Amino acid sequence: MNTKPTPRRRGVVSGAALATAGVLVALSVPSAALAAEGDTTIDIYDVNDFHGRIAQSLSTPAPRDGDAAGAAVLAGALEQLRGEDTSTSAFVSAGDNIGASTFESFIQQDQPTIDVLNAMDLSVSAIGNHELDKGRTDLEDRVIGPDDARNATWDYVSANILDTATGEPAFDPYSIQEISGKRVGFIGATVDLEGLVSPSGIESLEMADITDSVNAVADDLTDGVADNGEADVLVLLVHDGAETAAVSDLDGDSAFAHAVHAVSPKVSAILSGHTHQTYVHSVVPDGGTVARPVVQTGSYGFNLGHLQLTVAADGSVAATAAENIRLVDGTFTPDAGVAATVSAAVAEADVLGAVELGTTDVDMRRALQSDGSENRGGESTLGNFVAEVQRSATEERQGVQIAFMNPGGLRADLAGGAVTYKEAAVVQPFANTLVVLDLTGAQVKQALEQQWQPSTASRPFLKLGVSEGFAYTYDPAAASGSRITAMTLDGAPIDASTTYKVTVNSFLASGGDNFTAFAGAAAKQDSGKVDLEAQVEYFEANPEVTVAADQRSVGVTMTATPAGGFQPGDDVSMDLSSLVFSNAGDQPTSVRVSAGDQVLATSAVDPTIVDTTDEQGTATLAFTVPAAGTAPSAAATPAAPGSATRAAAVTAAATTDEPLVITVGATRIVLPVTIPLAAAVDPGTDPDEPGQPGEPGSEPIDGDDDGAGPGADNGAGASTDLAADPAADGTANGALAYTGAELTAPAVAAGLLLLAGITAMVVARRKRARRAETALD
Repeated sequence: MNTKPTPRRRGVVSGAALATAGVLVALSVPSAALAAEGDTTIDIYDVNDFHGRIAQSLSTPAPRDGDAAGAAVLAGALEQLRGEDTSTSAFVSAGDNIGASTFESFIQQDQPTIDVLNAMDLSVSAIGNHELDKGRTDLEDRVIGPDDARNATWDYVSANILDTATGEPAFDPYSIQEISGKRVGFIGATVDLEGLVSPSGIESLEMADITDSVNAVADDLTDGVADNGEADVLVLLVHDGAETAAVSDLDGDSAFAHAVHAVSPKVSAILSGHTHQTYVHSVVPDGGTVARPVVQTGSYGFNLGHLQLTVAADGSVAATAAENIRLVDGTFTPDAGVAATVSAAVAEADVLGAVELGTTDVDMRRALQSDGSENRGGESTLGNFVAEVQRSATEERQGVQIAFMNPGGLRADLAGGAVTYKEAAVVQPFANTLVVLDLTGAQVKQALEQQWQPSTASRPFLKLGVSEGFAYTYDPAAASGSRITAMTLDGAPIDASTTYKVTVNSFLASGGDNFTAFAGAAAKQDSGKVDLEAQVEYFEANPEVTVAADQRSVGVTMTATPAGGFQPGDDVSMDLSSLVFSNAGDQPTSVRVSAGDQVLATSAVDPTIVDTTDEQGTATLAFTVPAAGTAPSAAATPAAPGSATRAAAVTAAATTDEPLVITVGATRIVLPVTIPLAAAVDPGTDPDEPGQPGEPGSEPIDGDDDGAGPGADNGAGASTDLAADPAADGTANGALAYTGAELTAPAVAAGLLLLAGITAMVVARRKRARRAETALD
């Protein structure tokens, strides 16, 4: 284990000065009284989830939680607060110092972040999951590495990351730091890495229980067994935390909540991370009598945590202060030396990142929660775009047909207009390689089912970005494992036994984010491309990108089809969801269901965001199957232009079973359900007359809700001109038509979508009850 010399930092100020330094969270632990004779005071300053935010980034008109104060301000705060005598304090971290960094650090492999933290004399840090973004070898050899100026000079610790070969801790489980003449043992612990980092990079590592691992080290450090002798004070640095700032979260069933209560009372304080929350709590541990602080500082250096411990003459330890000190309000003067390091890093990044790659017509943003924060459970134009980029990068050489993108790999939005290398890079900062998988249709379905995460996961749902040409429907009310109800590729059904070429990044390919179906691929091939390289090449080939406005998946829960199919007079109801994006403007406000050329029902779309899921954009459509030879009442249901004239002329001479078609903005869904419908024929009207959609020789039915006719603006950034009858698009016997491949205008092709039923993946025409039922394959 490592025992470091006295920290080389710049000291602390008095408690009175500290009280005016910008406290963000009120103390949950009583403020320190005057130290009694023989007492020793120890000050600990900490950050968590710094993520390479070396440059300042503040919101306007006022800073808010999640902003970055910048490394220079952080260094200046430490200088002011610690003062000249650095022997009475330490600066530590709860992990994720690097990884998921902003461009100026990311483009230089986080070396600028390592440099500034070295300059601040960071003493010890827990190992966060992002420290292992590039695997164990990278952390050991490059980040920790040999003792030279380019490696981290602080200790990285974790007691519960074990070597699979030995069952022992793979890294130092603790570090002893001498502070105010006392030996302070900082024990490290790390959130379960499964699903958080690429499994291939940590194949030689396994996770142990946080509480058990920490307690074992705590016993070692207080009974004389430890290599470096006993510690006077124990502090836990754990890269895990509560999901919210509410103290009630500490009473949950998570591994962190368990540790808060069950970690030995020998540990006097818990400094946490990972969840990017801001809190200061006080909890009496199981078997203990003295409350200990549980602190997290938020993220990105917005706050600096401060913990004060007092060691009494009898050796007992009590927390006498615990707080988060706000760094973004101008209280602290930036450190000049660190500022110079940051400026140099920014200048280098500006040179590397200033190259313009191309343009986009509108913003591409990640999905949003109701509070404006990122929602990894929502479909986004950005996620779909990146998936299409990766499919395109591997299409020609590897023959890839489908690509998926994990939402956690998207770290910034992409503004409309000119796109620079830097802007493209910050969207995907992990430098993952693209991997081509051989997956059966059944495995693709399994992967989509795994978007609904295990109950133990931190997020209940993770929405995969989907490349163009692939689409699916799902039933959010169905049981786990049976929610995906339809999948198509270029309008054709996905066959369960057919093998498809699928591209994902190396994180997903190894089963990251609990998508184990990808890890089960029959074959894997490294494409030789990195995600950022693929995006650069995409813009070279497509310098003017028109953002696709279609939903690649839609939720449908509807009345079960009766034996023999729906009959005239049957009531049909369908609940729809995921009809709009949470993050795009000019979205459709209504949805309709039709059969043939008859609009059966319309409804307004409720755009209310449903947090953590993709259920935004809901509507209920209900109608009664019309009698043969009739059309729905125009008074009951708004009809398409010209339908009143046609309804008057309908005869029962020609009757077909027409599929139900849902249209919302740029998205068109053909359901695997038909109803009997009389053919609409108006012998007194020129079939080529405008406003007669669906008739022989007519213009295709418009995808817009405004009835403005073919080519009208549909409110979603693309025009959707589709035939009402699938067979009219040139497919045989009503098979699902592909609605984009034949189109040459990218703006149109991007906006079209057609979905099929999962059991058949083709629309089979159901005969009426007096005929034998046509079963779906």
